[in-house]
Amino acid sequence: MPENTSPERPNRRAENKARTRQKVLEAAKRLFMQRGYEGATMRDIAADAGLSTGALFANFTDKADLFNEVVLTDFEIQHERIAKAIAGADTAKAKIMAMMSSGYEFHLSQLPLLQAGISVSWSHGLNGELGERPVWKTVTGYLVEILEEGSRKGELKAEFDHALLADIIWDTYLANYRRAVFGDWGLEQLKARLEQQVDLLLSAVRK
Repeated sequence: MPENTSPERPNRRAENKARTRQKVLEAAKRLFMQRGYEGATMRDIAADAGLSTGALFANFTDKADLFNEVVLTDFEIQHERIAKAIAGADTAKAKIMAMMSSGYEFHLSQLPLLQAGISVSWSHGLNGELGERPVWKTVTGYLVEILEEGSRKGELKAEFDHALLADIIWDTYLANYRRAVFGDWGLEQLKARLEQQVDLLLSAVRK
C-alpha cells in the first residue's frame, strides 16, 4: 500500500484540538462570570463544554491555568481595541483617554469576570497574567510611548520619569473600578473621573 503522506489528518487533529480549546475557554468564561472563581469547578466547566474532566485536564494543568488563559484570550481582543483607539487620537491626553476608555468599555460589559480576576490575584497569587502581569506591562508600555512622544513633540516636559507616571496612570485607572463594583458607576462616570485625574497628573509635566 502507498504511504499516506497527506497533511490533512494532522491538520484535522490540530483543528479539532483548537475547537475543543475554544469550547473550554467559552464555558470557563461563562461559569467564572456566573459563579466566580471559587464557585466554578473544573468538573462543571468540563460538563458545560461537553467534555470529560480528564479531557479538560489534558488541555489545562488546573483551574488557575484555565483562568489565566481566559484572561489572556480576552486581552488579545483588548489589545486590538487599544491599538485602534490610540490611532484615532493626537495629543497625549487624547491617546491616554482613548486607551483607558476602551478598557473601561470592555470590562464593564463583563464586570463579574473582572471581579473574579481581582479576587484571584489577591487570594491565590497566581502566576502568568495574575502574577507577572503581562497586561500591566503592555498597557504601561503603551503609556510610556505616549508620554515620550508628548515630550518629543514639546507637548510635555522633556525630562521626567515616564515609566513612573505611566505606572501612576495605570494604578489610577484600576482604582476607579471599585466605583463600578461598589458604586454602580457607568462608563461615562468612569471616563469623567479619569479625565479629571489625567488632567491633574499631566499638569505636573506639561510645558
